[in-house]
Amino acid sequence: MNARLSLLLVLTLLLAGAAFLWLRPEPTPEPAAPPQSPRSSASERFFILAVNWQPAFCEGAADRPECRSQTKSRFDANHFSLHGLWPSGEYCGVSPATERLDRDSRWSELPAVKLPTDLRSELDEVMPGTRSHLDRHEWTKHGTCFGSDATAYYETSTALLAELNASKVRDLFADNIGKHVTQAQIRAAFDASFGRDAGQRVRVACEDDGSRRIISEITIGLWGTEADTLPQLINAARPTSGGCAGGIVDPVGLQ
Repeated sequence: MNARLSLLLVLTLLLAGAAFLWLRPEPTPEPAAPPQSPRSSASERFFILAVNWQPAFCEGAADRPECRSQTKSRFDANHFSLHGLWPSGEYCGVSPATERLDRDSRWSELPAVKLPTDLRSELDEVMPGTRSHLDRHEWTKHGTCFGSDATAYYETSTALLAELNASKVRDLFADNIGKHVTQAQIRAAFDASFGRDAGQRVRVACEDDGSRRIISEITIGLWGTEADTLPQLINAARPTSGGCAGGIVDPVGLQ
């Protein structure tokens, strides 16, 4: 093979190699792992904490045992009382017969809620409606969807209520019994107690009592687990409409 032919052969091989490298497809990169949300646990969920201003509730339920026995010195005269803690879902694993009893408001016929002695004493104080078996109703309809037993359900409920009653929200109500309080004041008290915009997760409910409009209930949106504190739960939830624009903080007794 002469020198000229050898040179042509080498050039041909070099050009073929360059063409292969240029035409070779780029390797497909491995997909990146999705970012992990700091609040993405499967155990986290949405709840509503519902609390009553008991004197206002009793204006329309004077014949109930908890209302007949209410006094100015009782806990619920100047603290929020527990209505319930409501996870998503209702009547989880409840038999049709028991569900019927509950829906017919035959609460005294529902199974009794068995709790440790200390927790039972606390619940009877902060949930005056236990005198009308509200604890049985709340457990049957809502607590069964909590994902744990009645003790854990009511331990969480009473702990959250205690945080609320230790806040500036309770102070606002206790300092203004017999006076008018606005939704804006209530939401501002939540902000001051639980963090910026916490009040946006709060809805106020009012009732007409003759010529008066009274505040009867507050519902608070929560998101998280039973291990979270009330500020954490409130601030992780979505905002909601504010409900009633305001009303009177009712004193004990029929007005």
